[in-house]
Amino acid sequence: MDRDFLIDLFADFGPVTIRKMFSGYGISTDGINFALALRAGLYFRVDDQTIPQFEAEGSQPFQYQTRTKTVTVNSYWQLPARLFDDSEELAAWARAALAAAQRAAVRKRPKVRKAAKPKVLSKAAGKPAVGRKAAASGPITGPPARSRGRAR
Repeated sequence: MDRDFLIDLFADFGPVTIRKMFSGYGISTDGINFALALRAGLYFRVDDQTIPQFEAEGSQPFQYQTRTKTVTVNSYWQLPARLFDDSEELAAWARAALAAAQRAAVRKRPKVRKAAKPKVLSKAAGKPAVGRKAAASGPITGPPARSRGRAR
């Protein structure tokens, strides 16, 4: 599938962004990827709500082969071939795929991190701790400083 074909295919859905991804294209709208065009197949994002629709059409999840095994990507399922000829119904399936991708994005939203506490330097780090006790006991003394240059 080429880029122009994909743009025409999604005309009834609305404007999409098509970017090179792996050996094909990632298809997104509003920054949310909802479809993949790979290996002469078109795969839509699915979730528990949309998988039954794909199963009813006899569709399968995206799979690829590594040297040692077959990997199944259950979050993207192949679009039924009949939809390539029905742009209005394809647009409805694309809207459902976008909704599935949006639901997945909400679930993945990162947790808000608490503010980091300032690090306390220890004596082991080579810096003396300065506090009320250290300041009250007087200056910190150590071995005499050695000169770095030659003695004259």
